[in-house]
Amino acid sequence: MTEAHAQSLAARVREEYLEMPGLSLTVSQAGRLWGVDSEATRQLLTVLVAQKFLTETQHGTFVRR
Repeated sequence: MTEAHAQSLAARVREEYLEMPGLSLTVSQAGRLWGVDSEATRQLLTVLVAQKFLTETQHGTFVRR
């Protein structure tokens, strides 16, 4: 995935979490929703957690922080 594509996808993910309060997705669900393989999805979600936009729950879902 190119840097430009990663940034574009991160912006899309942010928008979707902002538009849908309560959105809670596993890595697998997120990958299917955004059409990205599981490794790239995990990396993207990890970045958004590090940026304090998302948090990972004890059940392995990602929710807005």
